[in-house]
Amino acid sequence: MTDGGTQRGGPPPLFRGLTEAEKARVLGSGKRKVLYRGAKLFSQGSPQDGIYLIESGRIKVFYIAPSGREITLAYWHSGNFVGGPEVFRQGLHIWSGAAAVNSTVLHLPGDVLRQMVLTIPALAIGIIEGLSFKGQCYSALAQMLGTRSPLERLSQLLLHLMNLYGVEERDGTLIAASFTHADLAHMTGVTRQSVTTSLKRFAEHGILHMHGSNLVIRNAELLGEIRDGKTGKIAASGDI
Repeated sequence: MTDGGTQRGGPPPLFRGLTEAEKARVLGSGKRKVLYRGAKLFSQGSPQDGIYLIESGRIKVFYIAPSGREITLAYWHSGNFVGGPEVFRQGLHIWSGAAAVNSTVLHLPGDVLRQMVLTIPALAIGIIEGLSFKGQCYSALAQMLGTRSPLERLSQLLLHLMNLYGVEERDGTLIAASFTHADLAHMTGVTRQSVTTSLKRFAEHGILHMHGSNLVIRNAELLGEIRDGKTGKIAASGDI
């Protein structure tokens, strides 16, 4: 969850730059697994070997503290991979992964992956770029949790989701992906009640519009001011 600008996009797909023959070789070297929504892909502390390439769907990666508190690290999509940070060696998963929606993944064991990157340079570059992007995301998450207020975290998250899933509409930018208030809470390290209250106040100030689980961002500029600690109209109103 980077501070980001206005460009939409995400991590580079693992297969970018591969020929059709190289893609076929990678796909033929793994074991496919279908996950229904909510199914666990891997668990924190369980044995880890290689990576999982997401072919379809969305995988939620999260960490559970000894207290039981859960923090969402990221959501990863088709063309990306999860299961690291180790990619070539066996070890233990240091976080968990589960299907946020019905998903299909391809497991690529570490030893198999190591042999393929020796002869497919574009695959090696894809893995490096993917790990680099993940490092940026997790670094930004750590900085956000350590330095921003709950309201600033939520504002940053909404801008991030708008950049990733934004669809322009007449009344604003629709976040074209469904996230519950509990999901948003887990991604910002606050309570669900706090998220619900803040979203209602954002709506009152015309920053966004809520329709069920859908959010339409109407004033990204003001949301950016809140993210940066320049609370403007909302601070003056004393509502938040």
